[in-house]
Amino acid sequence: MKYFYLICCLFTVLSCQTKRAIPKKPSFLIGKWIRINAADSIKTYENWRVDFTGFGLSLKGKDTTFFEQLRILEKNNRLFLEVSGINKTPTIFQFTAQTTTSFVCENLENEFPKKIKYYMDAPLLRAEISDENFQLDFIFEKIK
Repeated sequence: MKYFYLICCLFTVLSCQTKRAIPKKPSFLIGKWIRINAADSIKTYENWRVDFTGFGLSLKGKDTTFFEQLRILEKNNRLFLEVSGINKTPTIFQFTAQTTTSFVCENLENEFPKKIKYYMDAPLLRAEISDENFQLDFIFEKIK
């Protein structure tokens, strides 16, 4: 009889645990964006597809000066931003904060940036990349 009560208590405790909600990917990113706060000679674009893959691209005239591949992925009910094409291996940033119109992700091991923040400032998309000493701001306008 003791074992029966013990098993009942165990089932009760396990059934009371709440499951962690699966985070939603930031749909506000989807679209084609052009940076509006860059030097006139450089055009910077970001393109996010509905599968949450995309790229960042900077052009000086017809020459590509910067290119990165972007992807938001989910592992173990957590979201991550993967940036590739800059280093030999992709750099992973873990989401540390999120709302329906913003997110912050961090990788404190990365040289720069350590923190990436995206947020809507309707109708603009803003991004900040930073470490403890420096911040770079990007302001994007949606391409129609």
